[in-house]
Amino acid sequence: MSNSVHSKFFRVNPRHAIALITLCAAPELALAHSFGRLYTLPVPFWLYAYGAAAALLLSFLVAAFFISTPRAQTPPWSLELSGSAWLQALRRVHLKAVLQFTAVALLLLCIATGLWGTRDPYRNFNMTFFWIMFLLCFAYLTALCGNVYAALNPWRSLAAGLDRVWSGFSRGRWRYPQRLAYWPALALYMAFIWIELFAFTRPHSLAVLLIAYTAITLGGIAVFGAHAWLRYGEFFGVMLRLIAKMAPLDYVPGQHLRLRAPFAGLLQSSAHSWSLLLFVLFMLSSTAFDGLRATVPWFLLFWGDATGLLERWIGTQPIYAYVWLRPYYLAYETLWLIASPFLYLAVYLLFVAASKVLGRSPLSVRELALRFAFSLLPIALVYNITHYYTLILTQGVKIISLLSDPFGYGWNLFGTAGLLRAPILPDLGTVWHTQVGLILFGHIVSVWLAHVEALRTFPTPRRALLSQLPMLLLMVAFTTAGLWILAQPIQSGRG
Repeated sequence: MSNSVHSKFFRVNPRHAIALITLCAAPELALAHSFGRLYTLPVPFWLYAYGAAAALLLSFLVAAFFISTPRAQTPPWSLELSGSAWLQALRRVHLKAVLQFTAVALLLLCIATGLWGTRDPYRNFNMTFFWIMFLLCFAYLTALCGNVYAALNPWRSLAAGLDRVWSGFSRGRWRYPQRLAYWPALALYMAFIWIELFAFTRPHSLAVLLIAYTAITLGGIAVFGAHAWLRYGEFFGVMLRLIAKMAPLDYVPGQHLRLRAPFAGLLQSSAHSWSLLLFVLFMLSSTAFDGLRATVPWFLLFWGDATGLLERWIGTQPIYAYVWLRPYYLAYETLWLIASPFLYLAVYLLFVAASKVLGRSPLSVRELALRFAFSLLPIALVYNITHYYTLILTQGVKIISLLSDPFGYGWNLFGTAGLLRAPILPDLGTVWHTQVGLILFGHIVSVWLAHVEALRTFPTPRRALLSQLPMLLLMVAFTTAGLWILAQPIQSGRG
């Protein structure tokens, strides 16, 4: 078999074949990052890397100069809004109940359109609404408006509805084991990202996925109760609750609504388990992995076969046996995806240990790692935005037309079927420089937050400053790596 394959394709340049397979294997990624076109960076990439590193160093020095220990330990500014007249008015019109009903209706519509609507992913409502409007737009809205998902969670509403016919359904049957912590949410999150990257979901398979997740969530609520499972097991809730900590609005359903400084919520609590720290790191590593796997260097790690082991095994160059090796490559990528947060954890702990030594802290590496974990969330957020925000412009705008024709049957229910059907394609230079600015902004915020936390954790400002030198190096490494990954699919060989 290998000889026939080799004789058939012996004239193909392996590097050209790898580049072609890269584009064929990840077309969505190529379009998401660069709309399928090459863009030559106006200056060499190393200038962007040096400039970003210099900006981080400057922000570190500014933070060290302006933030004092008393200021770091002062509770963040906040303004209580719970008694506002406009909020009382919204309660009188039962806005929360209306939005809860809408959330459940949208979930059911996503399932219905997937089961009985068109198979065209671009014309079916559920693909655009779930992948772009919910996972992207709603997540970014959460970073501005706080944890409204806690009040609107459709699975919470479904559980409350089941309580009406099944008394005590939401109370659960067993106490949630504390040792499980956030491991169920992390496992579901990993499974979900695997499906997103490798399962090539279409409207019908997405509907089946939503049905399965609904069954898992309601099953978890039936076993452990709504409070425990929605806190520890429902990974959308965990992810959006972490993102909401960065919002200038601090919203806790049924308790309070406060206005506060942006990102202040990250300083008001800390990760309290390894599982939550790994969840934060997976928010970071999964996005980085998604971008990395669209690059030619990543493909060369496997298909280039630098060690020659694959060629000795199959009798020809791996690229000529692409179809046969494809399942092994899927397993290879799956392994790296699952390992990614643990690799990030190892690197993170190494730098935290260096911080402990330089700051001469009596706290353990574990305690320090958990205290500084939330300072990584701004990086995770901007990574996600920079990688995917163009999808909002290319496909997300079509939600206006899809609302009038959710099943793809040619309807025009609200008269919007002909609106915003064409994608918005911004200038690639604008896309790249927006990505650079966002990446840099997120890392600067993380440097600032880490320094505030250091002043709270270490006994003297000098020790706090010394402790943050390794963390500054880590931020520079994250920034450079993030920019490099973003640049790979769009630049045409300029270094």
